[in-house]
Amino acid sequence: ALLGTAVAAAGAMLRTARVPLLETARPAAWALASGRTATLLSLAGVLLLLVALGAGLWGRGLSGGFILLGSLLLGATLLLPLTLQGAIATGARLARGPIAQWFWSDTRIQVPGLSLALMSLLLATAANVGVSTMVSSFRLTFTGFLDQRLAAELYVAVEDETQAVALEAYLEDRVDALLPVLTTQTTLNGLPASLWGVRVSDTYRDNWQFLSQVGDAWDRVAAGTGVVVNEQLARRTDIWTGDPLAVAPETVLPIVGVVADYGNPAGQAVVGEALFARLLPQVQPTRFGLRTSDPDGITTELTETFGLSPSAIIDQAQIKAFSLDVFERTFTVTGALNVLTLLVAAFAILMSLLTIAAQRVPQLAPAWSLGLTRAALGRLELVRALVLAAMTTLVALPLGLVLAWVLLAVINVEAFGWRLPMFLFPWHYAQLLVFAIIAAALAAAWPAWRLAGTPPGHLLKVFANDR
Repeated sequence: ALLGTAVAAAGAMLRTARVPLLETARPAAWALASGRTATLLSLAGVLLLLVALGAGLWGRGLSGGFILLGSLLLGATLLLPLTLQGAIATGARLARGPIAQWFWSDTRIQVPGLSLALMSLLLATAANVGVSTMVSSFRLTFTGFLDQRLAAELYVAVEDETQAVALEAYLEDRVDALLPVLTTQTTLNGLPASLWGVRVSDTYRDNWQFLSQVGDAWDRVAAGTGVVVNEQLARRTDIWTGDPLAVAPETVLPIVGVVADYGNPAGQAVVGEALFARLLPQVQPTRFGLRTSDPDGITTELTETFGLSPSAIIDQAQIKAFSLDVFERTFTVTGALNVLTLLVAAFAILMSLLTIAAQRVPQLAPAWSLGLTRAALGRLELVRALVLAAMTTLVALPLGLVLAWVLLAVINVEAFGWRLPMFLFPWHYAQLLVFAIIAAALAAAWPAWRLAGTPPGHLLKVFANDR
């Protein structure tokens, strides 16, 4: 906290040291000194963006991803004052009439005093856009992934191999498809992973979506001449479709498909049931997926015939409902954090406006003496805060989208080994921008109200020494 305070105060202290003593009361002198500081900050911002570019092109591992993320956010933040000055200069060129021209000129002078608060708003809004895009993209992807992987209506676990054989014989003509779950832990390409054996059927053909595949992927898996790997194993060992993979000491198969496996931290390879039985005859299935149009009836039959406990038979809908409920809690927490960061940014704007309020009287008194009412000055102060907040949020939107891409395509891949597709949510972004502007309006309302109520005597004191 002390280090952060020192860094935050350093800019103002340096400007104070450079401005001549008798010039400190003149806003123009402060604007000139602040302009030099903004230029230095902008150069630092450009340097950080170059570091981010280098980390994106040549960085490796999670540390490279975080260097990219931090340099990107800090670089864009340091460039904000110069960006706002450019937008204000454009507004000044388009202004018509003395009040509009004075408004833009006065706004330019206020940017240095509000820059830290506006940087806070930029980071809060960009983080909200980026994290919300990541979470919402994961939400859509995760829902589709559950439908893909949990295609069977029921999942049954038995106690031993004898019961498994009896269960298979009993259900052969009673269900649409019986899918044994065969799995064992092994080492693939030098990494701990799991090897799965599947009974290839329409369940896999119709539901599994590949990131990359050959045309007859499932036919080759069923024939024992191909293997499907998950994205984690493919990325961590730098293999892809067409590359060979040793699934056993003397069994090397070509990769015929790479499948997304969201949420799984480990590598995984899938071979056909017959090949799995030949490689690992000692592993027998004790879990099964059942495709059926009457899950309740099959559940009752298995409970009565085999004496299975209710916990041994899991309904697909229960798994999905539980998984989505956990995710919805995560989404709720993310929404609460979004509100919290915006409140912090709004508080920073409020404190900045209150801090510079006393300094504003000498700048506003001449405008009041020329005919602008105190209420009009208060409204202009509120409009000024809203304009700056709107400019900042517009800059935050593309920064937030780039942040989301970094989180999804770089950080997530390095941390977990799988990449999420990125979806855009324009309506959500519009709401977030409105909320950010509302937060700025609430922060600026009190200082503007205080300005509108400034006693005329305080404004007249500005001219006390004039002759």
